[in-house]
Amino acid sequence: MKFTVNGRTAEVLVEGPQSLLRVLRDDVGLYGAKDACEQGECGACTVLLNGVPVCSCLVLAADAEGAHVMTVEGITPAEGLHPVQEALLDTGGAQCGYCTPGIVVSAAHLLEHNPDPTEEEVREALAGNLCRCTGYGAIIRAIMEGT
Repeated sequence: MKFTVNGRTAEVLVEGPQSLLRVLRDDVGLYGAKDACEQGECGACTVLLNGVPVCSCLVLAADAEGAHVMTVEGITPAEGLHPVQEALLDTGGAQCGYCTPGIVVSAAHLLEHNPDPTEEEVREALAGNLCRCTGYGAIIRAIMEGT
């Protein structure tokens, strides 16, 4: 399959029903999207597929043929951090870090389309991202105040 990942063309051999997550991690070498539940319940594997946040563990790799995929690595600037990442660090919103890439992708997508979201809009945008460390208060504050 051939697709665009973080602005670069990627071509990989997909055998059988592999998920986009497996292709990104195993074939493309991008490890930001985390392999956690593999059921689309936790959001740790969130990427943008043609500009829409998706759980990459639920997307068949073959369905990404010709698509544009943006991972946390593509959202993070070459130098430094994305403002969402900085804000998460500043507010204690990034604890163990396992959920952080998915949260960054979801939050960056929200802020790209709505630079001044309400708390309810932030909560809705993060509804598919689970975090067991922070209790969400610091994450929501980071997105609302730090960006």
